[in-house]
Amino acid sequence: MRLEAITWDRLGDLLAERLLDLKPADGAPWPRVAFDGAPAARPGDLARRVSEALRIRGRSSLVVGTEGFLRPASVRLEYGHRDVEAYYNGWYDTGALWREVFGPLETGGDGRVLPDLWDPAADRATRSPYVELPPGGALLMHGPFLLRHWFPFDLSVHVLLSPGALRRRTPEDEHWTLPAFERYEHETDPAGTADVLVRADDPRHPAWSG
Repeated sequence: MRLEAITWDRLGDLLAERLLDLKPADGAPWPRVAFDGAPAARPGDLARRVSEALRIRGRSSLVVGTEGFLRPASVRLEYGHRDVEAYYNGWYDTGALWREVFGPLETGGDGRVLPDLWDPAADRATRSPYVELPPGGALLMHGPFLLRHWFPFDLSVHVLLSPGALRRRTPEDEHWTLPAFERYEHETDPAGTADVLVRADDPRHPAWSG
């Protein structure tokens, strides 16, 4: 796939422009967008950049990070702090994401989304209030492994790091997670599956598929 050099600001603007005309396939009034990538790729930064670009254009959006939907430590770390299988399959509460985020944005939903559920640092519920996303407002969800859960995204963006860049930019005490991302690449092929591919090996000089 041919990638073109671009700046982060320009990328945020172009993605926002695309979202202005995005019509959900199921007829719901809320476009749902994935910003998929390993934590080291910082997909949340791009999601927030697009949110700001939408705000300037008069369009509402809500940025939701899956780190706010981690399971409690007693469940997440049941098999130890560095269990790759648990990290890949059990750290994120996908049921809560379906119930609290995607469900309210289905056709006939009320648009009231819970932006986060669990504070992993305090290991307790965040007790955040629900946020009402107006019709036409976009859900901008970011996190790892998003494209393997059949979430109903209307547009998917994958922020790609080469294996070498992923290792360099992942803190050493988190290198145990790297096999999970290798597995994700093998089983899901996010670079080939996503609607938009952004390569960010050099964080100063991204490139994208257009």
